[in-house]
Amino acid sequence: MEPEQKLDKSPTADKSSSSYNLTDLWNDIRGSIRGNEYDFTKGSIGRAILLLSVPMVLEMSMESIFAVVDIFFVSRLGPEAIATVGLTESMLTIIYAIAIGLSMATTAIISRRIGEKNKEQAAISAVQAILVGIVISMPISILGIYYSEELLLLMGASQEIIQNYSGYTTVMLASNSVIMLLFIINAVFRGAGDAAISMRVLWTANILNIILDPLLIFGIGPFPELGVMGAAVATTIGRGLGVIYQFYLLSQKDNRISIASEHLRIDLPILNRLFRLSIGGIGQYLIATSSWIGLVRIIAEFGSEALAGYTIAIRIIIFSLLPSWGMSNAAATLVGQNLGAEKPDRAEKSVWITAVFNMVILMLIGVLLYIFASDLIRLFSDQEEVISIGTQCLRVICFGYFFYSWGMIMVQAFNGSGDTITPTLLNFICFWIVEIPIAYYLAMSMGYEEYGVFLSIVIAESLLGVLGVMMFRRGRWKLRKV
Repeated sequence: MEPEQKLDKSPTADKSSSSYNLTDLWNDIRGSIRGNEYDFTKGSIGRAILLLSVPMVLEMSMESIFAVVDIFFVSRLGPEAIATVGLTESMLTIIYAIAIGLSMATTAIISRRIGEKNKEQAAISAVQAILVGIVISMPISILGIYYSEELLLLMGASQEIIQNYSGYTTVMLASNSVIMLLFIINAVFRGAGDAAISMRVLWTANILNIILDPLLIFGIGPFPELGVMGAAVATTIGRGLGVIYQFYLLSQKDNRISIASEHLRIDLPILNRLFRLSIGGIGQYLIATSSWIGLVRIIAEFGSEALAGYTIAIRIIIFSLLPSWGMSNAAATLVGQNLGAEKPDRAEKSVWITAVFNMVILMLIGVLLYIFASDLIRLFSDQEEVISIGTQCLRVICFGYFFYSWGMIMVQAFNGSGDTITPTLLNFICFWIVEIPIAYYLAMSMGYEEYGVFLSIVIAESLLGVLGVMMFRRGRWKLRKV
């Protein structure tokens, strides 16, 4: 671990913006990746965003690379294999919703305690979050082991998918605990301001998965040929080893947050606080992700090719958006720590600056996606119908990137402050009241088919961005107690 380095005492902290040069920028980037310790409640806000965002963007970029590589190998097995991944991912979104909701609550609590300079309570809070994640994952595992075929049938899967590819769904649902813990423990590190550790964990897990994917899918060398189920096994092994690495890092005394034997206890007041925040966060993401399940169910009506094209396009979109989620997570950490340090104005300014950065980045990405949409889809499929639908999906959805960039930051800013109710209400309005009815009406009643679903996504996400900015400007989030 690098020697402790405070934000307001580092070599470049006292320099004016005019004297900040490329050498200073490079030193800051290196320091953030190495995991140098900074105080994000002091000094330049722009620099604080940089120091937090670089490892978070790299972390999320690795996750997005994993999503694209995974579907790249699976796509070699045909449209049914791709459709299996798409249907299973739509079910996994519920697990992701729970994991992200818990992670959001964890980040809010940990960042407040770190802002208050109370590392002891931060460690105890981390233990409570981990225990909750383990308990919640158990019944989901049982459901996946015994009812994966029934779940696929419910989602509209063909008999060929159920008979030949349900093993993928079984493994992914049964091993959901590694997903849950990976999210929650990385949220602990991010809340503590140690985004570099979260980055290293995710890179380790996903590099292992990328290596194992082709070996287990195609049976290269001594490895068994497991087909699409091999992708699930590779994912589970990679993420499982990532979780083991996380626990090892939490046991190290010289880290920003460290768990010792005296922290391993149930603390009812913290559990109550965690549940209170998590209910809003989980509800928020369940609303958002269940709408994606509804969209997949509608698209499934138009055949495996439509579902395959949509699945490939969404993976590419995830690739483009996850780096921005890194910036959003940085905003959440800055809000939590600065509110803990009783600096609400600094928290607000951090959000606006981060949102502008995110807007510029996503607008550039959107232009590139529109131009190269067809070429990107062709990397994953040579079937013209799949390519046509996937290209259409990319080009329609990227039109909403301007609004997405603001909505992503605002939602995470609310979450970082501990206000999970506002994003929950916004998601309910945008995704259940607006998106699903419009998708069904355009696709089924108006005859636009999958194109109508793509349009509904742009409408709902754009509305979320507009409403998010309006609610954030009211400033009530500054009064939240965590």
